Amino acid sequence: MKHVVSVSLGSSKRNHKVEAEFLGEKFLIERIGTDGDMEKAITLLKELDGKVDAFGMGGIDLYLVAGERRYAIRDAQRLARAAAKTPIVDGSGLKNTLERRVIRYLATSGRIPLAGKKALLVSGVDRWGMAEGLTQAGCRLTIGDLMFGLGIPVPLKSLTQLKVAAALVAPILVRLPFEMLYPTGKKQEEIKPRFSHYYLSNDIIAGDFLFIKRHLPPELPGKVIITNTVTSADVEDLKRRGVRTLVTTTPELNGRSFGTNVMEGVLVSLATKPWQKLGPADYEELLDRLDLKPRIEDLN
Repeated sequence: MKHVVSVSLGSSKRNHKVEAEFLGEKFLIERIGTDGDMEKAITLLKELDGKVDAFGMGGIDLYLVAGERRYAIRDAQRLARAAAKTPIVDGSGLKNTLERRVIRYLATSGRIPLAGKKALLVSGVDRWGMAEGLTQAGCRLTIGDLMFGLGIPVPLKSLTQLKVAAALVAPILVRLPFEMLYPTGKKQEEIKPRFSHYYLSNDIIAGDFLFIKRHLPPELPGKVIITNTVTSADVEDLKRRGVRTLVTTTPELNGRSFGTNVMEGVLVSLATKPWQKLGPADYEELLDRLDLKPRIEDLN
């Protein structure tokens, strides 16, 4: 049985373990949160290095991405260096492939009409593939990197504006402690409504779930949320707030949609070539074979 472990800077309350089968291979998939403790995460990676088939890096990305430019996050590089033998991935390979496919699937299947809809993407440098996908599907996009990441009340309205903003601030941001950029540990359980107008004035709210959750307004009647990594408690909470439809880009496994880092760890374990040599075409080929479909759940 292959063993994939996601070591996350997130809350240990979201830990989960499940057995599943992909392409005839049995997997034990595990998520271990370290409550924002970077040193604990590094120690855990070193302890398990060489003993599991793949690591997912949860609660943090290796890079901020805007078009062709990538900005390496210093703290994430420290985590990546802790694993010398076992492949370690942050989900960026799937964010650039699977999430584009999910948006295309929603647009072409007619299950969730996208053309002409107003969509809020809470952070575009975290999900460039989704940003491009929503734009290509005809959504009227608002990108919230400056608002939700930095508290600056300036919505970005195009991929070009996001590229310009990233070029100005990303080289500085990636050198800051990661907890200043993204909720880690217990902060992942806190909800502080902010810029609610943008949640309420858009038809679709998309992106990283913890970023979405961090600023959720009390009510979101009739909205569509496109995200991943939701727990059963998250689903019930969204239902109470009036969300109409929930889409998760990764499939549901025993009541939980794991992060893209976990699913990328599964793909790396299934690949026939060294993980460092895997590119978009390899991920596309594996996704074709797996035939993964998004989870689409009507909540209200």
